[in-house]
Amino acid sequence: MHICFLSQEFPRKGASHGGIGTFLATFTRSLINRGHQVTVVGVTGSKFEDQMMDGVRVVNFPGSKAQLIAWWRNYQRVDDFLTTLHKEHPIDIVEGSELTLAFLNKKKGIKYVIRLHGGHHFFAEGEKRKVNKWKAYQEKKSFSKADAFIAVSNYVKTHTEKFLSYHSRPIEVINYPINLDKFYPSNPKKVKPFRLVFAGTVCEKKGIRQLMQAIPSIASDFPDVHLEVFGRDWMFPNGKSFIEFLKETMPKVALEKTTFHGPVAHDELPGHYEQAAICIFPSHMETQGLVAPEAMSMEKVVVFSKTGPGPETISHGVDGWLCDPHSPEDISKTVREAFSKVDEFEKIGKAARKKVISKFETEMVTDKNLAFYQKLIAKK
Repeated sequence: MHICFLSQEFPRKGASHGGIGTFLATFTRSLINRGHQVTVVGVTGSKFEDQMMDGVRVVNFPGSKAQLIAWWRNYQRVDDFLTTLHKEHPIDIVEGSELTLAFLNKKKGIKYVIRLHGGHHFFAEGEKRKVNKWKAYQEKKSFSKADAFIAVSNYVKTHTEKFLSYHSRPIEVINYPINLDKFYPSNPKKVKPFRLVFAGTVCEKKGIRQLMQAIPSIASDFPDVHLEVFGRDWMFPNGKSFIEFLKETMPKVALEKTTFHGPVAHDELPGHYEQAAICIFPSHMETQGLVAPEAMSMEKVVVFSKTGPGPETISHGVDGWLCDPHSPEDISKTVREAFSKVDEFEKIGKAARKKVISKFETEMVTDKNLAFYQKLIAKK
């Protein structure tokens, strides 16, 4: 098969990237290893690129600077490229996220798939903000053009369909693949006692504010606790840094027991997780989130959110813990409960990796995706 992904997030070596980039890196490598042809095309930055990266052809068009019609020019560049590519190397599947199909012209012989990574409607609901009419229109138009859908969790499937129709077309829940070799079983001797590790963008929706508010009460029972934060800063619309906001508003004890390290390359995360007593991700809203299962794959004790896909990922008290991400009190209670059962960490960590293997193992996930693609291609 020739599979073409529409995304500007394919990761460059040594650079930090988000969940979609991690998904693309893991999944495309698995597809290449199976003998499939993979192209990734996106629009970002100021220069044209066309290069092979680990067997994947990655094409990037610079964003148009035309006033008012830049969005149209960008779509046209991608559409023209797909037309040429399809003539030279016939494409079986074009896959993108929620918005990407809106203004593409569908081509004969290609099946179009939307993978639900979390679109505008989904996050607007989760963050309790108004829906942008232009983005909403694009999502609806994009969904109308899809031949099928893949949801990365049952949660994103059910919540997206509150706002957007799947038009009675095929939809399947297929989890993200996790690289079990990169996120290896960690060495317990490398753990720093009472170290909490958070990875993700330092912003409100990732729950970092409530986590820091929980630190003083955690420290009252476990005075050696320290929070290590790995992730890029987020900026308010007025340009103010979220980290600076936290430094101005958080309790003194929380600031003394928190270190902001800035963004790190994805390849560096396993080393930081390995030193954690607990990896903690109290995100307000996720479609699935990779950080929790990646840390679980390392046999780490993970505290994740009980909202969203958390209960699909962790069985509370069995292979990790779940907390209310909006409540500093509940975050504190959950972390203190976990630390009180440190003698069970090895058992819980092993159960966590077992859970990840059963849900996120790359070869199994690749098999599910290929079976879905093949069924779609066979459908006239």
